[in-house]
Amino acid sequence: MNNIVKIPQIITILSEHSSEHKFGFNSDIFEANVINILLLLFGLIYVLKQFLGSSLNARQIKVLAAIQESEERLEQASARLSESEKQLAQTQIIIDQIKKEAQLTAGKVRSSILAQGQLDIERLAITGKSNIETAEKQIRRQIQQQITFLALKRVTAQLENQVSSKMQLNIIDNNIAKLGDQL
Repeated sequence: MNNIVKIPQIITILSEHSSEHKFGFNSDIFEANVINILLLLFGLIYVLKQFLGSSLNARQIKVLAAIQESEERLEQASARLSESEKQLAQTQIIIDQIKKEAQLTAGKVRSSILAQGQLDIERLAITGKSNIETAEKQIRRQIQQQITFLALKRVTAQLENQVSSKMQLNIIDNNIAKLGDQL
């Protein structure tokens, strides 16, 4: 609101001042120094054109060199990227081959372990059967020996009860007589 009040005051001051000095266009070229201003303007343009032209040319050369260098780096980066992609593809192929070989090797090892396990089981079964048969034979032998021992003991006991001393002497004499014939 203070600005609105001041504007009429400024207009009033300008109108009072403009009555003393008139504003307008001076058509006299020499009095207005239009030629001097034009000469000064053309001189500045000429000098500035050479200065700015050489400066702009130098800058343009630098920018073009920077662009060319950037393009070369881009080409090099593209070539490295392409080479890296090729190496990645080759590495992926090698990794796939290694995985396949590992799976084949794992399958062979698993089959070998299963086959070896089967052979071990069969060998253990055969060894177990053999051990059982051996144990059975030993037990039969022991039973036969025990039976033979008991049978001899019984026969001896029966003979002692049934054979008298006279019969024993007859048996001994018969055996001696048989031996004497063979000598």
